[in-house]
Amino acid sequence: MSVTTIRLQADVEQHLEAIANRLHRSKGWVINQVLSEYIEKQPLEQKRLKQTLEAMESAAQGKVVDASEVHHWLNSWGTENEQDAPGSGK
Repeated sequence: MSVTTIRLQADVEQHLEAIANRLHRSKGWVINQVLSEYIEKQPLEQKRLKQTLEAMESAAQGKVVDASEVHHWLNSWGTENEQDAPGSGK
């Protein structure tokens, strides 16, 4: 295991110390847990960012669905005549 030194803001240090004490763990253990979770979530965050940028580009190109069509679709949920999502091409 390697050692990395970081500088923490005083308030972050206080919160970290409190969490470590509450969990009966070291600050290093808490930092490892937090960083592991952050790193694990990065691919999903990148995917969401890409989808958001694609959606914004699509909207900028005028590829949108009228709100009344969306409301009609949502109101059909759970009924015998449930509709396909507007613009889904189904």
